[in-house]
Amino acid sequence: MWVSREARGNPDLQEATPSRTALRVALRRAAHQIQDAQPLVFDDPLAIPILGPEHREDIRRTPDKHKRPFSAGLRAFMVARARFAEDTLAASIAAGVAKQYLVLGAGLDTFAYRNPHAALKVFEVDHPATQAWKREKLAAAKIEIPANLTFVAVDFEQQSLASELHAAGFDLTQPTVIAWLGVVPYLTLEAFRATLAFLGTFAAGTELVFDYSYPREVLSPNEQLMLDSMSSRVAQAGEPFQLFFTEETLIPELTAAGLTLVENLGSEAFNRRYFDSRTDGLRLRGAAGHLCHAKQDR
Repeated sequence: MWVSREARGNPDLQEATPSRTALRVALRRAAHQIQDAQPLVFDDPLAIPILGPEHREDIRRTPDKHKRPFSAGLRAFMVARARFAEDTLAASIAAGVAKQYLVLGAGLDTFAYRNPHAALKVFEVDHPATQAWKREKLAAAKIEIPANLTFVAVDFEQQSLASELHAAGFDLTQPTVIAWLGVVPYLTLEAFRATLAFLGTFAAGTELVFDYSYPREVLSPNEQLMLDSMSSRVAQAGEPFQLFFTEETLIPELTAAGLTLVENLGSEAFNRRYFDSRTDGLRLRGAAGHLCHAKQDR
């Protein structure tokens, strides 16, 4: 996860520790590789190696979909959103549009290290502490850093995303696919709007994929309990949820940034696309998590 200026006051982030939620996401992606039936929704041969042997037992302990269906449903959401982002990128490249892939809040994402597109430039943005931790993980796993990958460490207390991307060689005139996963719920509205406004200045043909959560008051009682449990865990990790949208409140934010909504995917849409043909019970549950796919058409 990346860190905004509004994270000031969080002791964990002030001490510059790597993101704990990034580790939890990586554990769920890794668990998918060994706990769920083939074919996998998100086939990632580096998901387990990047974590290292110290996390093998953590991967095995990831909740079983039959014993704890809502926890396994969270795993389904995380692998589905990763699959959707990479599907969006592949479609854009096949259409001859995308020239760059920007991963905001990269965590332990592994796309850059299994990237099949030699001409595609990949930029990974994250907080310096999380990025340093990732690079240690990559070195320990002997995962090679490709020449077409650029790390962009951004401390949002002190630095500007736009300035750091420019310094890293990012080209705003080139169409880009942006994966902004596992970040928006942790931001303030001010930080979200500022980032979205910047992303809205990218070249025509740029596509943006990000996840967000519905507010508690529009959820069913069971979904409220699920959200409360998750909120408690991330708050204990020092990275509390702060921002919620419905589709109706999100669309004006996109419009103000010059972006157009292409798709808004919730559990039913994800299940139809990726899970309905499965026989192992893996599927999304609940209405809290959504994925926004937007485009810059100007």
